[in-house]
Amino acid sequence: MSEINVVGIGLDGAAGLTASVREIVAGATLLVGSDRHLTYFPQHPAPRLVLGDFSTAITEICQRLDTSEAIVILVSGDPLFFGLGRLLLSKLPPAKLRFHPHLASVQLAFNRLKVPWQDAKIISAHGRSLENLCKALQQGLDKIAVLTDGTNTPSAIANLYLALDLPTYYDFWVCENLGATEEKVNCYSPESLITQSFAKLNVVVLLKRELTAQNELNVKELPLIGLPDSTFLSLRDRPGLMTKREIRLVILGELALQSRQIVWDIGAGTGSVAIEIARLCPTSEIYAIEKTAMGKALIEQNCQRLQVSNVNSLRGTAPDILTYLPAPNRIFIGGSGGNLESILDFCAAKLLTKGILVLALATLEHLNLTLNWLQKHAWNYRILQLNIARSTPIAQLTRFSPLNPVTIVTASRK
Repeated sequence: MSEINVVGIGLDGAAGLTASVREIVAGATLLVGSDRHLTYFPQHPAPRLVLGDFSTAITEICQRLDTSEAIVILVSGDPLFFGLGRLLLSKLPPAKLRFHPHLASVQLAFNRLKVPWQDAKIISAHGRSLENLCKALQQGLDKIAVLTDGTNTPSAIANLYLALDLPTYYDFWVCENLGATEEKVNCYSPESLITQSFAKLNVVVLLKRELTAQNELNVKELPLIGLPDSTFLSLRDRPGLMTKREIRLVILGELALQSRQIVWDIGAGTGSVAIEIARLCPTSEIYAIEKTAMGKALIEQNCQRLQVSNVNSLRGTAPDILTYLPAPNRIFIGGSGGNLESILDFCAAKLLTKGILVLALATLEHLNLTLNWLQKHAWNYRILQLNIARSTPIAQLTRFSPLNPVTIVTASRK
């Protein structure tokens, strides 16, 4: 009965195989592999079967299973790591298969970079969509390795990253022809990758870069309103948790801001709304409230980064922390920590004449509570339901990627 040895091989060819594996290949009576893999053994006497049409090749291999042939299938790297091994196991009797892995390209890439990779997210974009990469980028993972193909190239990956406008920054390492004499490993900014081309065989490694309050930002070049999400530092474990730019623009409009006002931002998060207000209204005083020390520190870092001095970052739980603040002209509630009704009661008592209250609500329960409260207290209000989607490049195409729906409630006393 024939045995099928699946041999992983690198770009260094036969020289990279162990002596025992070379012996297995030498004893093959049928050598199967791609044109590139078969060229590593130009003097091998066995018949060759090119893995062009996979179904045709599998059919021919199956016809030889009951013979005494020694079949060797050559594959790249580790056959069971995003390789041909999975398909072979589904089409051939597993008992007849024996795997001999080589170093995988991702393993080589991280070792070239001298970066531990047990905690890395590995994504194959080879013949697949970039959906999983999109999710990993939005989560702000520290280390991401991407197996590319002719469509999902380093350029396409960089284009996707830039289009997402994320608050996380990555160094893009492109590792070409790993293990070959023409191996190249270089670091790029995503902007510089857009117009570049690389060797067909490459792996892209994205390493998250830690930012400080000062670096990577030229405040003079920023727009007056509608700062990109990537402008703001964010919590390491929740990089996407902020009021998104499109939502922020609506909130700023609904607040109907004027000069020399007192503004409360309750549940300020990264401070994105408070900082936008501060830049638009430098004579106003903004109080940004967050319940954790980490949140307060983050707001202060973003204020320093954006060079605003009229935001007061406060740590505490609303409504208790609001007791000592000056009466506001405008109030924005972006988070309530489960105390929404008591916060509304306190804000109603403190809001100045002709004041405006704006809430951004993510759940039906909070919307229902807010509407009941406004009707009970006979306030004027209007509601905006925002369902926004951003265009996202997918290889050579474009699709829409939705943001989480947000309900904006704008209220004032009758």
